[in-house]
Amino acid sequence: MTWLRALREIVRSGLAIERTRLEPLLALRAAAGVAIVIGLALWLVSPAYATSAAFGAFSSGTATFQRSWRPRKVIALAAGAALALSTFLGYLAGSHTVSFLLLLIAWSFLAGMAWAIGTTAGIVAAATVGIMLVTVTLPTSVGQALEHAGVIALGGVVQAMLILLFPIRRWGAHRDALADAFAAVADYARRLRHYPMAPFDPQPMMTARNAAAVTPSQARRRPAALHGARGLAERIRPIVASLADPRVGAPDEGPERDRARELLAAAAEVLDAAARSIRRGTPVQVPSQAMEVLRIDEEDEVLEGPARQAAVKLANLLGEVLETAESGGTHGAATTDGGAEAPPLLRPTMFRLGPVVLRATRRELHRDSPVFRHAVRLAAVAPLGQLLGSWLPLGHGYWVPITSVLVMRPDFHQTYSRAVGRFAGTLVGVALATGVVQLAHPDAYLSGALAVVSAALTYLLMRTGYVASQSFTAAYVVFLLGMGGQEWHQTVRDRVLLTLLGGALAMLAYLIFPAWETPRLLDRLADWLAANGRYAAAVVRSYADPAGRHSADVRQALLASREADAAWDEAFERAKQEPVRHRWLTRREAEDAEEALKSLGQAAMLLETHLPERGARPVPEAERFAEALEEDTAQAAQDTRERRDPAWDRVEEALEDWEKSDSGRDPVVRRGAELLVQALEELTTAVGRTPLERDIESSRQELRAREEEEEEGEPRRERDTGTPPPPKDTE
Repeated sequence: MTWLRALREIVRSGLAIERTRLEPLLALRAAAGVAIVIGLALWLVSPAYATSAAFGAFSSGTATFQRSWRPRKVIALAAGAALALSTFLGYLAGSHTVSFLLLLIAWSFLAGMAWAIGTTAGIVAAATVGIMLVTVTLPTSVGQALEHAGVIALGGVVQAMLILLFPIRRWGAHRDALADAFAAVADYARRLRHYPMAPFDPQPMMTARNAAAVTPSQARRRPAALHGARGLAERIRPIVASLADPRVGAPDEGPERDRARELLAAAAEVLDAAARSIRRGTPVQVPSQAMEVLRIDEEDEVLEGPARQAAVKLANLLGEVLETAESGGTHGAATTDGGAEAPPLLRPTMFRLGPVVLRATRRELHRDSPVFRHAVRLAAVAPLGQLLGSWLPLGHGYWVPITSVLVMRPDFHQTYSRAVGRFAGTLVGVALATGVVQLAHPDAYLSGALAVVSAALTYLLMRTGYVASQSFTAAYVVFLLGMGGQEWHQTVRDRVLLTLLGGALAMLAYLIFPAWETPRLLDRLADWLAANGRYAAAVVRSYADPAGRHSADVRQALLASREADAAWDEAFERAKQEPVRHRWLTRREAEDAEEALKSLGQAAMLLETHLPERGARPVPEAERFAEALEEDTAQAAQDTRERRDPAWDRVEEALEDWEKSDSGRDPVVRRGAELLVQALEELTTAVGRTPLERDIESSRQELRAREEEEEEGEPRRERDTGTPPPPKDTE
């Protein structure tokens, strides 16, 4: 992508306002927390304390709107405590410029590394840097610093108490994640009716799995509807794919294909009904016609062979889905191989996160890590912005580093689009606040009330786009500082100029020390290839040993394959938004390689659908093929990283020997092995280089550059995934 097109996309993304479901009750509750702390501080102490309390309550409330599977009250308390600690440490070091800058560097670096834990941790950590820069200007003694830190922590406590006293849609995020997984499989089933090779985005399944991981305390209180149902969605997805695929399921045409389309449509209706039931907590309602279609008649059923087996499995699993939804999940709980109910996925409690945080941080402590580079940029920009703000003949110089810290993200597109959105939102917000101040001339109490209204609108519009929420955040700050006695005309002038400077500083920092995703595409592709190879090998190996001893290996390999797939998708989407090109991989080649690896995963999934029962006759040839597949894909992953053509000599030799010795005991696995080899050959076609191409690589680079420039003039080709993209952070 050229710089001109990249900047055009950045401006469009930064100024975009999305239509989404608003959550007015959540916004009202969070705004009530801000109102309580402002009102108490104004009544009992002073406007200065009210300002500190408002910062804590507002930031803690903002943290609760981030997508996290931990209880919102815990997030509010943790955010309030972190903000209070940042405030106090900032004051202790604030009396000396050098000591404060050293603290700011260290704290900013740690805040940047917090992105290794997750998006919510990174956003809260950035807010702690911002509040350190603001509140250091308020207290005049250590005692007052403790008091300000206390009222900031009080803001988090108040938000947590409101969440405890006025719960709104308990476990709502977890319900949505599970419902989205069922809805994604339903949409997949519908698309398979018309396109049997339709791809499936694993992101909803991964999100549902993350949501299913709970602490021991949560596991005791989790609603029954959230037990076990995710496993049913996991098992249905490969079955509908197997039924629709003409290579192992219903033929391309004829009565069997018509019957398969009917079953897929009925399955989609049942899954959608289950998704609605889980999301709303209401009884499931399925049209009787769909249930009639799913009835398998042993005498008149037109499907035969593997397609018939898939149809029977699908009908049985959909029956379990309905039973689970109607009974609250108590009868459809996931079970282990021994028949006992599977233990819940456990995540560490807040008090046991230490080792997890250390491991996650240690993994990112290397020069090529986007998180590490983000931390370095943050540690450089925050003190530089502080110095620039203090040198300028303007008040509120801390707005320069605050803007930089809050707009910076580990990737290029979000950093730049947020800088654009923040500046545009600031212009709108301060203009709006200025007009209100000129008309109303508010005192401290009215300014506090206007700040609460602005906070409520910020929370309400937080998911509609950064520019919309930032407009009311800017107005909130103007009213808040007006409550503390600041002149509105100084606030407007300073805010606009310093916000522009802070955004420009963040943009410049990314150019000086970037973390481009484009150069790492081959590594991401290699990781995905190796993971898919291990998954396919584990599935094929299960045919050689049907005793069930490899089921855990298959599951772990599938999860690793999904993670690698998601990492590739995220990297490729980011790379398409970056104004740099890969030296060895064009966008078209990357898309072809992606299709090949998805075909590899699809073939492995089809084989997993028809895994033999315990006691079935083993297929000895499958063991050798699995070993060859695992070895060749591991070597091919290394070759891909080193810009060498992948080769499949072992796999092709193992398949050839299999064809010679095959006695026809299990044609499904043989056909699946052929599909795996076909997908591997497609990958070689996508990324391979002939000797002649290596000799004329410079000319090839120019040709590929021209092709990409031509492609950029066309509408972007969207992949048919049928599921929404992962939610962006909403800070």
